[in-house]
Amino acid sequence: MLLGVNIDHTATLREARESDVPDIMTCAVLAQLGGADGITVHLRQDRRHINESDIIALKAGLRVPLNVEISTNKEIVKFISAIKPEKVCLVPESPNELTTEGGLNLFSKPVFTAIKSTVKILKKKGIEVALFIEPDKKMIDKAVLAGADAIELNTNAYSECMTVAEIDKEFDRIEEAANYGSLKKGILINAGHGLNYDNVEQITYIDTVTELNIGHSIVAHSVIFGIEAAVREMRELVDKY
Repeated sequence: MLLGVNIDHTATLREARESDVPDIMTCAVLAQLGGADGITVHLRQDRRHINESDIIALKAGLRVPLNVEISTNKEIVKFISAIKPEKVCLVPESPNELTTEGGLNLFSKPVFTAIKSTVKILKKKGIEVALFIEPDKKMIDKAVLAGADAIELNTNAYSECMTVAEIDKEFDRIEEAANYGSLKKGILINAGHGLNYDNVEQITYIDTVTELNIGHSIVAHSVIFGIEAAVREMRELVDKY
């Protein structure tokens, strides 16, 4: 199982003081040394953390694939099409949200139309395109119809569970969706959102999940223990289970 590390919030620290530290490229390199199989960043429309210069530097300097989360904003899609990161994950975006609040609503005709068009543009550039969606079979069907190469299942509901019964219910929902997408529809399965050092174990049991994308918990952990150690600890957990 691959581990993608989202380093958005190292840029959040930088922007808090409008400075040039912590350096994004240094954080990415240390994450690689810690065992990251890929680096993920979200280029938001409000540029609240990651910006274009970060994307350019990461694309030029990484030894592992760069995965960029974006909306269907035409300006951003045009920029990303020119830079050609190895992967893109299309996500819904609201200017007032603290973090992504849910998966894409592919049942909405305007959303589906915009997503399908954007997928086509990006795939023509040789970019692997994933859609961030809820773990739902019908939503997976729509993702396949949109032409996506992969899906990233939203694990936030699982991450917020408070009881064993709730955890098991959400886990079963994710596992069922992952198996359906992989075995029945032949689409790559990734998962992420809210995963941390305490809840990642059970998700690693799902054989059909190819990659986990984890960010905030690793960056928060690294504030105390250092990013290399923080990534290595997550890497060891994923490998162990």
